Amino acid sequence: MKITQKSEVLDILRMPYGVFENTVKKEARKVQRIDNADHIVVTSLLGYDNICKNRCTYCGMRAGFIGLKRYRMDIGDIKRSEDEVKKLGISRIFLISGEDPKYDFGDILSMVTYGKQLGLFVSLAAGEMSCSRYRALEAAGLDEYVLKFETSSRDMFAKIKPTADFENRMKCIEFIKGSGMALASGNIIGLPHQTDEQVADDIMLMKELDISWAPIIPYMPVPGTPLAEEGGRGSLETTLKEISILRIMMPHVNITAQQPGIKIENGLADVDGNLNALSAGANMLFVDMLPASLIDSFNVISHRMIEGMENVDRLLSLSGIDKETKQPQVQ
Repeated sequence: MKITQKSEVLDILRMPYGVFENTVKKEARKVQRIDNADHIVVTSLLGYDNICKNRCTYCGMRAGFIGLKRYRMDIGDIKRSEDEVKKLGISRIFLISGEDPKYDFGDILSMVTYGKQLGLFVSLAAGEMSCSRYRALEAAGLDEYVLKFETSSRDMFAKIKPTADFENRMKCIEFIKGSGMALASGNIIGLPHQTDEQVADDIMLMKELDISWAPIIPYMPVPGTPLAEEGGRGSLETTLKEISILRIMMPHVNITAQQPGIKIENGLADVDGNLNALSAGANMLFVDMLPASLIDSFNVISHRMIEGMENVDRLLSLSGIDKETKQPQVQ
C-alpha cells in the first residue's frame, strides 16, 4: 500500500473505522514489524521548566494561567536526572520546557553537552529561537529539536497561538533543518472546528518536512483555558488513522505511542490507548523523569500522566511485541 497524495489521506480519514482497522491499520502494523523490526523507542522525558511567555489558548502552562505552581529546575538537578536516565539503561532523553526567555541559554547548552557526554541521544523542545542559537545547539551535540507546527492552517494557528506568528514558526523550522539537527514536528489532532482537510494538510506537511519524530496526540482540553470552552477531546479514531498513515508514508519515522484511551482520567498512561497506538504503527514510549512533587505542574494537557519502565514492560507484554525489541533504539 502506498499513500502519497492528499486525496488518499482524505480517503482514509473519512473511511469507516471498521474498514480502516481491517486494511490500513493492519498494513501500518506490518510496515512497523518488517521495516523497523518492531523496535520500540524508549525515551526519558524531563519537563525542566513550566514557565512560558506565550498564551496559547489550549495550554495549561500558558502565561497568566491561574493556580499553576511554576518552577525552573536548576542545571545541577537536570544533570542528576540525566545521570539517572543512564542508570536506568535508557539511551534517549527528551528535554522540554515552556518558552521561558529568562531560562539561561548557557544552562540549556550545558544540559545538552552533559547528556551527550553520557552517551545519550538528546532531543530538546524550548520553543522558537534565533538561527544562531539553533546552530549553537547543533554544535553542542543536540541530536533533535522538537518544534511542533501545531496546525498548517494559518487562521487556526492565529486563533490557538495568539502571541505567536505562523510565518516565524515555519522560519524557525527551516532554521532547525538548516542546522543539521533532526526535526521533530507535527500537529494537534481534533482541535475545535478542525476539518479533515486541515488534518490532511498537516499530514502532508509532516511528509514535506521529512520529520524524524511525529510527537502527535489528540487535543486534550485543560479546564480554564479559552479553547476548552469550544469543544472536547479530539477524536481517538482520527489519531489512530493519522498514526497509520504516517507509518505507511514514512516507514522509519518515530511516532508517539503514549496516547489516551476512552477513559479521560487515565490520560496518556491509558493502557488501551497505548496498545491501540502500538497496533496502529506507533513506536515511541516515554518514561517521566520529573520528581513526583513537580509532575502535576507540567500541565500542557489535562491528565498528562506518564509512568515508568514497568509500564513499558507491561505494554510490550500485553502487545505481544518480543521482549528484546523494547531496547531503546537510537536512530
